[in-house]
Amino acid sequence: MVVNYSKWDALELSDDSDIEVHPNVDKRSFIRAKQNQIHQQRFERRHQIDTLKYERIINDGLLQRIDKLLDSLQAHTQQAAAPGVNPDDFMMQALMDTAGDGEDDVPPRPPQGVHTQTEEPRYSVMMASLVDQVKKGLGDNPKDWFQGYVKGVGGHKKKVDGLQAELNQKLAELEKEEGKKITSDSIHTGFSVSSVAKEKEKSKTATTSKPETVEVLNPGALKKDSLRRMDSAGQSSGAEADVDEPVRKTSKVLDDEDDDEHIEPTELGKAFAKIKMGDYKKCLQFISENHAVVAERETDGLLVQGFNAQMDGNPEMAKQCVHQALLLQYCRSLGRDGVGLFFKRITTSGHQAQKVFQEDVNTTYARIRSRCAELAKEKEGNAKTTETEQIQLHAVDPNTSIHINIPSPSPTEEVEVKARAIFETFPPGLQRALESGELAKVNDVLGKMSVEEAEEVVEKLGEGGMLSVEQGVIDGTTEEGREKLKGLEEKARAEKLAEEEAARNGRVEEIEVADIDE
Repeated sequence: MVVNYSKWDALELSDDSDIEVHPNVDKRSFIRAKQNQIHQQRFERRHQIDTLKYERIINDGLLQRIDKLLDSLQAHTQQAAAPGVNPDDFMMQALMDTAGDGEDDVPPRPPQGVHTQTEEPRYSVMMASLVDQVKKGLGDNPKDWFQGYVKGVGGHKKKVDGLQAELNQKLAELEKEEGKKITSDSIHTGFSVSSVAKEKEKSKTATTSKPETVEVLNPGALKKDSLRRMDSAGQSSGAEADVDEPVRKTSKVLDDEDDDEHIEPTELGKAFAKIKMGDYKKCLQFISENHAVVAERETDGLLVQGFNAQMDGNPEMAKQCVHQALLLQYCRSLGRDGVGLFFKRITTSGHQAQKVFQEDVNTTYARIRSRCAELAKEKEGNAKTTETEQIQLHAVDPNTSIHINIPSPSPTEEVEVKARAIFETFPPGLQRALESGELAKVNDVLGKMSVEEAEEVVEKLGEGGMLSVEQGVIDGTTEEGREKLKGLEEKARAEKLAEEEAARNGRVEEIEVADIDE
């Protein structure tokens, strides 16, 4: 049997007992020096590999942004040919179009020990420096500035491509050199398999006992909770009554009203929204001191706050929130290093960046205003067309009022204990309305309930002695209820007039009798 020993040729040995050295050289010192040399070369080679791999990642990101810039320039060729176009403004707009998110603008962190002396600049700074170099190469008055920019940016792209080719070639050579020798770092576990035999669990039969059932006349009533029935129209009763104010739904996208996610700005975003429009100096100072305000959540929260302000009839506050939200969005897209340049552009009178920003603000606010108008119109139409049957409490006699008596939290008598138990079965919203002592609030809660629910509540209020009302409830929202209520009021008014007439007649008779006696 022939054994192939060629695989051992790749072993890198630093300690060879068969090595022969000069008689005047210590053998152990020579071997130790040889070991240090091999370890140093291996460390430098691996460090160079890590450095080249990191530089390749940076160059790939830079090439992507250069390609986006060239595509943007080619897409706006007709705009560049228009008369009166400022080259600086045009290139500034092109850089803003190619800028990504704030997180993508930061290059990845280098590996340990790579580029430790200098910090890698952001991609936006690299692109701005590239454009500046192209501008210097064109001179002060170029004949065709647009083609000059396109040619200059394309030339830089070729340089980066060439640098990448040289880098890949050098990296391949180093990796090949690294793979020639088998070292202790190359030793790894090929595979490892382990298995444990488990006993099969015996299936256990669970015995189920049949629950005791009671036959009732209306089995469906047992499935419904108290104060949570449905009326004939399918209206729920319990949860809807426990609402103090209507909740307005907002969303990140203005046209999507079904998003249940609650978005609102933080205290930092609310403070930024209070800065007046046009005070860009104060805005820049605020962003510089609180860079966390440029987060995407703050932008969405300010847009939602502007939407709510427009719905509440405050258009000035709505437009201010939209202005501040878009200001944060632009700053986030340009990165930390582009914030100062952006504010410098928009504060320059007649600058193209200022015009673009204001148009964006006006367009966004117009969308919010239009959407709010549609929602208000739809809400008004629903209020006119929708009429639900409700139970309301009214005093029969206009001169009398209904008094609300709340049971004591610590009752002593049996009647009070029973009344308190009934009170605690009511929803929290109804409890708060009763505790306020105002009949209007109680009617508001009853209006949110179904008819059956409200009748049950009124019946329980009578059982607990919490309301002093006549037997039966008048529905003031229906035609029949309104006629009945009107008749009762007229009857009470007639009775009152009759009592006053009888009192006057009695006083006249007393005067006449007194005159006769005299």
